[in-house]
Amino acid sequence: MTRIEDYALIGDCETAALVSRGGSIDWLCWPRFDSPACFAALLGTRDHGRWLIAPTDATATVSRRYRGHTLILETTFATPEGTATVIDFMPPRGCNSDVVRIVRGDEGRVRMHTELILRFDYGRTIPWMTRHAEGSYSAIAGPDLVALHTTVPLHGEGLTTVGEFDIAAGATLAFVLTHGLSHLPVPEATDPERALESTEAFWQDWMEHGLEGDWAHVLGRSLVTLKALTYAPTGGLVAAPTTSLPECVGGSRNWDYRFCWVRDATLTLLALMNAGYYGEARAWRDWLLRAAAGAPAQMQIMYGLGGERRLPEATLPWLPGYAQSAPVRIGNDAAHQLQLDVYGELMDALYQARRGGLTPRESDWAFQAKLLEHLETVWRDPDAGIWEMRGSLQHFTFSKVMAWVAFDRGIRTAEQFSLPGPIDRWRDVRRTIHDTVCRLGFDQERRSFTQAFGSRELDASLLLLPTVGFLPASDSRVCETVSAIERDLLVGGVVLRYNTHSGVDGLPPGEGAFLACTLWLADAYVLLGRRNDAVDLFNRVLSLANDVGLLSEEYDPSSQRLVGNFPQAFSHVALINTAHNLGRSTKPVEQRASRHQESA
Repeated sequence: MTRIEDYALIGDCETAALVSRGGSIDWLCWPRFDSPACFAALLGTRDHGRWLIAPTDATATVSRRYRGHTLILETTFATPEGTATVIDFMPPRGCNSDVVRIVRGDEGRVRMHTELILRFDYGRTIPWMTRHAEGSYSAIAGPDLVALHTTVPLHGEGLTTVGEFDIAAGATLAFVLTHGLSHLPVPEATDPERALESTEAFWQDWMEHGLEGDWAHVLGRSLVTLKALTYAPTGGLVAAPTTSLPECVGGSRNWDYRFCWVRDATLTLLALMNAGYYGEARAWRDWLLRAAAGAPAQMQIMYGLGGERRLPEATLPWLPGYAQSAPVRIGNDAAHQLQLDVYGELMDALYQARRGGLTPRESDWAFQAKLLEHLETVWRDPDAGIWEMRGSLQHFTFSKVMAWVAFDRGIRTAEQFSLPGPIDRWRDVRRTIHDTVCRLGFDQERRSFTQAFGSRELDASLLLLPTVGFLPASDSRVCETVSAIERDLLVGGVVLRYNTHSGVDGLPPGEGAFLACTLWLADAYVLLGRRNDAVDLFNRVLSLANDVGLLSEEYDPSSQRLVGNFPQAFSHVALINTAHNLGRSTKPVEQRASRHQESA
């Protein structure tokens, strides 16, 4: 089984594919991130689809890199007979989505082979393969069609399309796989060399802002990754392009992350704006407003790429799961949980957008005021919390803190931008929430804020209390909470979200450490003046990225491997913000933490 960190990402800003170090594309959903059309093998389950191009010599050594700040992947195979490079990319979307694979001979002569196993509907449906003119093939099942164009001779073997060929120094051979609709003509072949030129130009033009400092390279890779995970037609940002990669290998904590989470809103917005990408920030802000529009009581924690609200969860029993991690899920029932923190996230994101110069629409403030009106009636209710607990509802401390943030940002917005609203009433609610959290969310014996009212458990989300401005970092209760998290949740140099053995989440125990939480601790160190500790922790996270700079959701310190869906947007958002906290005078952690003099 290929390790999660042995994959790289290619994409066209509407969907994406994962390419293994061994030259196999093992995950691709066409025509968009959340579609089931084509090889949805769960990373390496050969019977359910893959596309391999590699030397016949299994002992070949492998090295790979991205071409500069692009999403063009170059995998080089060295054999005793010679060296060859496979160049993988997806051109910016035209009428159809393409995967282009160019094999380039570098030295000597290398014997290569290719194996294409097309399976639709999450690996379940075998399409009908047809040979057309020389070098042209198509596969059809139901509404989907995939066309393959190549000059390499291919033939069928047991429901698999295979071929072998030699590549000599200076020569190139190309394969182009294109998605289409079965009721339309087979898509025409894309010129691979022109596609390569246009793809490189696209990414070079996008990465127009100069990157400086000690972490310029990792910042560039994280920004490109965020752009790749943006669904360009709507501006929505998927949490990850995959589903059901396990948080604990062999376990059942396997979730579909191919949707857009409101909880990511503010940090994503700040990461993009501080890096100079106001177009993407505006598109993300506009997606948030469209998705959340409607009755405030119906606001969800996540939506589909276009703002879809129905994301029914189902399991796919014909897929064994990554490393037998079952069940494999599509859809996500957490979409309908009550999570009070999303109100604070949305209000903070819209406040930061106004401060950052993103022009609001005339109707935006009326919508925000209605959100606060609804939140006044529900902030006292128990909820599922930021981690989408599937156990019983509780009064999670961070949820109440973010309810405080919602009213705080509403007050700031009204005051700073001269907008109407019941500011005195909002101040009263803000003060009540603050007093309630400090009274019920802080354990006097443990000398720490806790995961929920009446609980003694810790939660890494508490690291954000000074970041969002609820209390200053100098407050003794914040310092003691950070110390408690260092003692109990910092394991192997990375931070656990919470103790999964407590049973609070209603799931079997065991998961990796959450990489975003680890970076939140580094951010807390920045606010506490512990810069050296922050740099050390930041470098620890950088050391966990794979060889092409990608991070998953979590890291398992016991098995020393990445786990969870991959690559994870929130991990890269957190990385960008921590890099800015450490390397810039304008720090995201201070942008959020700056408190109005009457905030408490």
